[in-house]
Amino acid sequence: MTEAEKETAKTAPDLAALEQEGEVAADYIEGLLDIADIDGDIDMDVEGDRAVVSVVDVKGGDLVGANGEVLEAIQELTRLAVHRQTGQRSRLMLDIGGYRDRRRTELRDLGTKVAADVKRSGEPKALQPMTPFERKIVHDAVAAAGLRSESEGEEPRRFVVVLPA
Repeated sequence: MTEAEKETAKTAPDLAALEQEGEVAADYIEGLLDIADIDGDIDMDVEGDRAVVSVVDVKGGDLVGANGEVLEAIQELTRLAVHRQTGQRSRLMLDIGGYRDRRRTELRDLGTKVAADVKRSGEPKALQPMTPFERKIVHDAVAAAGLRSESEGEEPRRFVVVLPA
C-alpha cells in the first residue's frame, strides 16, 4: 500500500461503523416515537463522514420545537444512546420532517445575501447566534461567494461575522 493509499484509508469514513451508528440511532428514535405514541417512518443514510437518520411522514407531536430546539435535544440524546452502545463518539445528524433540509436552504440563502451586502458596503456584518450545524452552512455559503467569515462568542451565543475581502 502506498503512502497516499494509507493516508486515504486513515481519513476515509468507516462505512460499516457509520451504518451501525445509523441502525442504533434508528432503533433508539423508534423507541422514542413508540413511547410518545407518534407515527413516523425512519430513513437512514450516510453523508460524508456522518450517519444521518431522518424521521419522515411524522404524524402528531412537535418534535422540532422553536428554532429546532427539541430536534437538537433529541439528536443529543440519540448521540448519547449511540455512544453508550458502540463506545464511539457519534457525529450523527438527525432530521425530523425535513426541518434541517429547509433550514440548510434558508442559511445558504442568508450567507449568500449577507456576503453580497458585505461586498457592497465593505463593512463586516455579525449574524444572530446559531448552532454549529447552522454556522457551518453559513461559512460555506460565504466562502462560495468569495469572502471570509469567522465564528465569535461563546456557546450557546456563538455567531458568524462576515468579513469584507
